[in-house]
Amino acid sequence: MTTTFLAASDIAEQFGLELPKLIAQVIIFLVVFYVLKTKAFGPILAMLEQRRQRIADGESKLEKIAKDLAEAEKNAQAIVDKANADANRLIKEAGDSAKSLAEKRQQEAIQEATQILAKAREVAQLEHEQLMAQLKSQFGRMVSEATSRVTGKVLNTDDQARINQETTAQVSL
Repeated sequence: MTTTFLAASDIAEQFGLELPKLIAQVIIFLVVFYVLKTKAFGPILAMLEQRRQRIADGESKLEKIAKDLAEAEKNAQAIVDKANADANRLIKEAGDSAKSLAEKRQQEAIQEATQILAKAREVAQLEHEQLMAQLKSQFGRMVSEATSRVTGKVLNTDDQARINQETTAQVSL
C-alpha cells in the first residue's frame, strides 16, 4: 500500500500536482457550479419552460379556433340548407295553390313563388355574408389574442387592426 502511495506521490510530483491547490480548485469549481445552477441556469430553464407552455397554449387555442371555424361553417351550411328547404317548400305550396286557381291566378302564383324564392335566396345570402363577416371578425380577434399571447407583446389598436385585416384577407370561406 505504501509503495502504491509513494508511486502516486511521485507521479503527482512529476506532473506538478499539489494537493492543497487541487482541493482549492475543486471547492472553487463546486461554488461556481452552485452559483451558476441557482442564479443562471435555474431562471433560464424556468423562462424556457414558460415559453414552451405559452407556445403549447397558443397551439391549442389555434386548434380550438380551427374547430370553431369548422363548426361555424357547418352552421352556415345548415342555415343555407334550411333556407333552401323553406324556399322549396314555398315553391311547392305555391305550385299546389296555383293548380287550383284559374289560368290567370296560376300565372300570378308562379310569379309570386319566383319572387319569394329570390327573396329567400337574398335573405340566405345576406345571412351567410353576415355570418362570414362575423366569423372573420372573431377569427381576426382570436388571431390577435393568440399573437399577443405567443409573442408576449401587448398589441396596440393599429397592430390589432392590421392583423385583423390581414387575417380577413387571407381567410377565404
